[in-house]
Amino acid sequence: AVPPEVTGPAESAETTDTLKLCPPEEFLKVCKERAGEIYPIKERKDRTRLALIICNREFDHLQPRQGAELDITGMTELLVGLGYSVIVGEKLTAKEMEKVLVEFAARPEHRTSDSTFLVFMSHGLLDRLCGKQHSDENSDVLPYDTIFRIFNNRNCPSLKDKPKVIIVQACRGENRGELWVSDSPAAMTDSSSQSPENLEDDAVYKAHVEKDFIAFCSSTPHNVSWRDTSKGSLFITQLIRCFQMYSWRCHLEEVFRKV
Repeated sequence: AVPPEVTGPAESAETTDTLKLCPPEEFLKVCKERAGEIYPIKERKDRTRLALIICNREFDHLQPRQGAELDITGMTELLVGLGYSVIVGEKLTAKEMEKVLVEFAARPEHRTSDSTFLVFMSHGLLDRLCGKQHSDENSDVLPYDTIFRIFNNRNCPSLKDKPKVIIVQACRGENRGELWVSDSPAAMTDSSSQSPENLEDDAVYKAHVEKDFIAFCSSTPHNVSWRDTSKGSLFITQLIRCFQMYSWRCHLEEVFRKV
């Protein structure tokens, strides 16, 4: 099945009460002062921005990721506010995730876009995302390298020289503090008295893989990531808040550091 697409009116970003926009005079000033650091931005009337969210909430053999539906809603609203039409795929195997990625990379809208966001939320291992059929006996995983291969300049020429932002909410190992629900398939039952504030410092990992890519993961290698079943994941919640407050004036790396 083709994942659903969510679109917003062109003026949605200007009417939101949560996403702060860059005033026109400030934008012109920044473009002049930091011209060499800014990717070309297409006029709203001419651009066709697309973003993709893949979120596995339910699994055949792993525990469901309760609260992940809040992350989908929050990220969709943020990306629509930033001017993207959002495609959402859920409950996918690794092969299905790869198929969705290949189809998304081939979308003709990218030719008249100036950027894209790829958001992944699932259980995870060190360098792989779990598909819905993953278990100890049956490995159903999507390597991160596959994502970068599909969207490199050779395989996705429509996004050549355009920023590709990859966001991953998933565990990358089993080391953990314990209060929140973990997104590691091997770390789901323990508990301790650590507070969310104590966990927040470990919830940032940034990696440049090749030109025009930036990847931001919810945990460092070998560590778990955390999710509140009633509020969504700590990482996604903080990421949305920082985008709303700072994306109008800060470099993307600066926004990530604030998370």
